[in-house]
Amino acid sequence: RGSVSDLVAPSEVTGVLDDCLCDIDSIDNFNTFKIFPKIKKLQERDYFRYYKVNLKRPCPFWAEDGHCSIKDCHVEPCPESKIPVGIKAGNSNKYSKVANNTKELEDCEQASKLGAINSTLSNQSKEAFIDWARYDDSQDHFCELDDERSPAAQYVDLLLNPERYTGYKGSSAWRVWNSIYEENCFKPRSVYRPLNPLAPSRGEDDGESFYTWLEGLCLEKRVFYKLISGLHASINLHLCANYLLDETWGKPSWGPNMKEFKRRFDPVETKGEGPRRLKNLYFLYLIELRALSKVAPYFERSVVDLYTGNVQEDADTKTLLLNIFQDTKSFPMHFDEKSMFAGDKKGAKSLKEEFRLHFKNISRIMDCVGCDKCRLWGKLQTQGLGTALKILFSEKEIQKLPENSPSKGFQLTRQEIVALLNAFGRLSTSIRELQNFKVLLQHSRDTSTVWWERGILRCHCI
Repeated sequence: RGSVSDLVAPSEVTGVLDDCLCDIDSIDNFNTFKIFPKIKKLQERDYFRYYKVNLKRPCPFWAEDGHCSIKDCHVEPCPESKIPVGIKAGNSNKYSKVANNTKELEDCEQASKLGAINSTLSNQSKEAFIDWARYDDSQDHFCELDDERSPAAQYVDLLLNPERYTGYKGSSAWRVWNSIYEENCFKPRSVYRPLNPLAPSRGEDDGESFYTWLEGLCLEKRVFYKLISGLHASINLHLCANYLLDETWGKPSWGPNMKEFKRRFDPVETKGEGPRRLKNLYFLYLIELRALSKVAPYFERSVVDLYTGNVQEDADTKTLLLNIFQDTKSFPMHFDEKSMFAGDKKGAKSLKEEFRLHFKNISRIMDCVGCDKCRLWGKLQTQGLGTALKILFSEKEIQKLPENSPSKGFQLTRQEIVALLNAFGRLSTSIRELQNFKVLLQHSRDTSTVWWERGILRCHCI
């Protein structure tokens, strides 16, 4: 079986990734045979398919161009009647059955309202629930979270609103990505990204000055750039793999677009940028894989039920999730996050805060995306990555988790949990889609060779 290394340029997308000790073939095999089939099933579970999001938040950085009028940009919100009762009734940071007993309480700090909590709980556990509801871990957040209590926040069925090519492009889309790269990736304005259409050179340079600058950065800032580049590559892959190929009698036909894939990733057409982007996708996959292996103890506790109200489905969902966590822990070549922010304490703390604030800013830029469907998946995937970063840098807090009561030191909201697993599911899908493009490219080459040989034979016959 060929790997993705053969996909675009065998000499360029292969071997060990930079800044870690993992090779691409190992990730391909691990994802194909262990992760992808299970994460796909998990995303179909009720707990993970419904995501509450506010798509009407105004752009905080510039006047909006107006929302995209293309029909494929539209997001269909989920009717209230379709939302499972346990999800609909739950507080934003409650996901267990016991915790949902407090769902009617606006202010959990008032002792008179504690009657809604299961009466069998000890006073200590009741106090823990109060602390849990009150705890503000904004210092740990890498993302700007939507207020789920806002009237503008709506539940979206992710299975009915898949990420795919919508036709949203041009200056509006470029302004979003340009703001992300130029203003939030620790880059001086004098250094231009390769293929940036907004650069004075129109992106025609070979990127030598850019990569000289990038390699001169500290590990943390290099990692930051690679994460953003990997996310961008993953999103582009989804658009190439789910492209509107044809529409007959109002019935659209979606599928892989080879021409679009080559335009974005072919080493010749992208002047060598395509293979670099794909390597960054693998690097991002490793980061989120590591986060899942680290957060496993949080979900292994009995207090976490992934509550929807359907007892059997909830139990099956948790079993499947724990099974995925076991697989993530079995991966032998994890990224070592301890190599980051490892200098003197004061400098490391300052750098980590800068890292966090830059990423948080990127999550806010997602509210500037003009296409609702692109905004939905952009917000979900940045929030998923932000949650992964929060996990990686909360190891001590996760190790101290109490077994049978909520934690006030580290917690995840349901919104973060749904984003984390769906974002990783998108990366897993991207790597599978690369495999599919490899097969299509090989088939295309084989077909071309056959026709060329037939043409030669005809010439000889004449």
